[in-house]
Amino acid sequence: MNSQTMDRPSGAPVIDLGVPVIGGSHTRSSAGTAGMSSTDAERSEKLAAMRAGELGSLHSWELVTAVDGPGTRLTTFLSGCPLRCLYCHNPDTMEMRRGEPISADELLKRIARYTKVFEVTGGGLTISGGEPLMQPAFVARILRGAKELGIHTAIDTSGYLGAHCSDQMLADIDLVLLDVKSGIPETYKKTTGRELQPTLDFGRRVADSGTEIWIRFVLVPGLTDAEENVEAVAEYVSTLSTVSRVEVLPFHQMGQDKWTALGMDYQLADTRAPSPELVERVRDQFRSHGLTVF
Repeated sequence: MNSQTMDRPSGAPVIDLGVPVIGGSHTRSSAGTAGMSSTDAERSEKLAAMRAGELGSLHSWELVTAVDGPGTRLTTFLSGCPLRCLYCHNPDTMEMRRGEPISADELLKRIARYTKVFEVTGGGLTISGGEPLMQPAFVARILRGAKELGIHTAIDTSGYLGAHCSDQMLADIDLVLLDVKSGIPETYKKTTGRELQPTLDFGRRVADSGTEIWIRFVLVPGLTDAEENVEAVAEYVSTLSTVSRVEVLPFHQMGQDKWTALGMDYQLADTRAPSPELVERVRDQFRSHGLTVF
């Protein structure tokens, strides 16, 4: 948009970005590492660069407001995730090989282009996925570079790979968007295919560090909506001293077509979105523990 062509007498300042607000590859490789098709020598070099954090596997990026943290955020979606959530709406981010290689320097240059936007809106960078902690060296490099630019940082994570987050990386994170999928271990395993404990451990570690936390809970009828499951999540979250908000996210079917296109078995085809009454019941359960709920 062009600020010279828009007349707004009040409200937030109009910013002429002059740059795109969404990006990413429209094609995905079906073989190789991080979408790379190369000789063995080239692949070896690229793998070494990934281990060093110089190269990452990027799915896409977009500029959004009040979704993945405060203000306007540049949200980068990395490829690769150890969880297999039944309701995942981006199953094309599950495998790292489906991403596109991008250097840390290139991504940081892109981030730097939005510094003014972040300053005006109180926004910043959010690293999401997939699971960002699948690429810890790359994420650590991006976070460090963003902090050197004076940019607010956030990661959106399940916490399952929290052990991959070094103390230095955690020090470079201003906000953790922690996805607590379920509160009962058996329900968590059914929902994600993984164990709950690593998420609980990471959440406590983040709170102990003094880092702000936003909790995200996806409400899926017949899967995560049981009162005892929600209560277990709420009880846990209430013990984390730095949680400033809880987001109850109603299940939707927006990812179903992606599962079909990828030839993956989608088990929630007959699951409906939660009713307004169910959403409010779950929000009230969190509120009863003194939590701020959205």
